[in-house]
Amino acid sequence: MELSIIESTINKSGSISIKPYFDDSIQNLGLEKYNMSLFDGVFHEEQLACLEVNGMKRYITGLNEFAPDIKKIKDKDAKEARIKEIRVIVSQLERDLGSNIVEPEDPEFWSKVKLIKPDNDELWKRITLRCGNSPVFLDPAADPYDLIKICAIEAGGFSIVAKSYEDARTRSVPPKFYLDRYVETVTTKTEVKKIKNKALSTLQNLYDKNTNKLFYVAKVVDGNSVQYKKNTPNDILYENLDVFINGKSFEKNIRRASELFLSVSELTMDILKIRALIKDATFYKIIAAKSDGFIYHVDSSTMMGRNPHECLEFLNNPLNDSILLDITKKIESYWNK
Repeated sequence: MELSIIESTINKSGSISIKPYFDDSIQNLGLEKYNMSLFDGVFHEEQLACLEVNGMKRYITGLNEFAPDIKKIKDKDAKEARIKEIRVIVSQLERDLGSNIVEPEDPEFWSKVKLIKPDNDELWKRITLRCGNSPVFLDPAADPYDLIKICAIEAGGFSIVAKSYEDARTRSVPPKFYLDRYVETVTTKTEVKKIKNKALSTLQNLYDKNTNKLFYVAKVVDGNSVQYKKNTPNDILYENLDVFINGKSFEKNIRRASELFLSVSELTMDILKIRALIKDATFYKIIAAKSDGFIYHVDSSTMMGRNPHECLEFLNNPLNDSILLDITKKIESYWNK
């Protein structure tokens, strides 16, 4: 009974290890070229984190049902399931490490726990992680301390290790390491590849069948939209958008870059053209923001909106066709040079 949750987790996740995290699109002293996070022979070591409130230490173990993250769970069933999982694991650890038998359903459960208490400084101060470029393999079913480390990592007890590959990938400041559950990591990486491949397929389709739309997509997606003219070779449009989708332009995250490209490529030609006009009209100061925070059509001093989205709605309104025509005429003179 005690091992059911742990065994289920292992079976679903495959092997578990702590691996170095690197992103080859982010410079890290050249180490990213060699799939390394640290220089060879360098290790990072960290002790389990703790919080001190009113002079009382509470270690971030992931095994405390009274921890703030557990209290924040609003769904009653989800909260009860999480508490049950914690108690099952604590019960097993008490048995394996302290020869103390405590049943998870015992109403006096925490009063009978001796070892796995969140304030047991004697135990938790000895829990450390030492990580380098080689994976640190964990076997929670065989080693109780590996189980403790996994629970602590998932609770945020170690700042150097993200709780998953997805967590590492989405952090604003990339961590040095992440907890690798093989199946979950492969699934995350595969999802990104699928989105990227779909974007590349859409790009190829635009290149083959709709080069006019390809031009406007490049205008909207690329941060340097004014570089594109009507006579810009399609191969250049293709190459630059390929670079963008692969996360090698101003957007380094491949998933976000691919999703942005796909969302733009699904727009109608009318909306695409207006968005391209707004970008270039801003650059050429045909429209401009004033001190009141609104964007104006400069020649007519007509207020268009507070942001590009509102300007889009303004220009897409048939009542404002005269201003749209004026902007189009001026911008297309640049596009046709």
